[in-house]
Parts: sequence; C-alpha cells; structure tokens
Amino acid sequence: MTHVAKHRYARIAPRKARLLADLVRGRKVDDALTMLQFAKQRAAGMVAQVIKSAAANATEKDADARKLVVTKCWVDPGPMIKRFQPKDRGKSYAIMKRTSHIVVEVDERD
Repeated sequence: MTHVAKHRYARIAPRKARLLADLVRGRKVDDALTMLQFAKQRAAGMVAQVIKSAAANATEKDADARKLVVTKCWVDPGPMIKRFQPKDRGKSYAIMKRTSHIVVEVDERD
C-alpha cells in the first residue's frame, strides 16, 4: 500500500526541484535522506521534508520503516507569483516567481 505526502506551493522553481526528485526516486528512504542531507541545493531540504512526512504516514499505518522505498517522486509546477521590475525610460520587466508542488509516494518492499 502506497503512502503519499505533498508539499504544495513550495517557493522554488520546479526545474530545480526536479533534479533532486530524480536523484531519490527508487531508493530506500534512509538512503534518500542521507543523499539529500549532503546535497547542497536549496530544494534538498524541501524534498527531504516531504519524504520524512510520507515515511511518518506509512509508519502510522503499521508499515516497517526499514523496508520503505521511495516508489514515486515528482514535481509539478504551481501558480506563478507575478512581480514587475522597473527599468529605465519608463519600461518594466516581468519577474515570474515560480512555485512547485512536490509529491512523494513510499511503499514497503523487501
């Protein structure tokens, strides 16, 4: 039985968060958390937090924490926060602050 955790509206671009989602997909939860602990990207903390939440959801339903594996991990784009930067001669440039929805599924494997 799969157990899911989500971090919606994370203030990081999906392109940056997908790098770490690809890194941990298919690994044991302990190995994934160790890899994210030593990753220097800012998204590593966000993805690790979601993995910990999914593992906690699984152990709450009587799953063995040592057998948990990250079966699916993906990042979808969320809504963009739109801002404008004033420029010279009355111009303005748009700044798109991107958000992400980080989703992790864990399951028990032997």
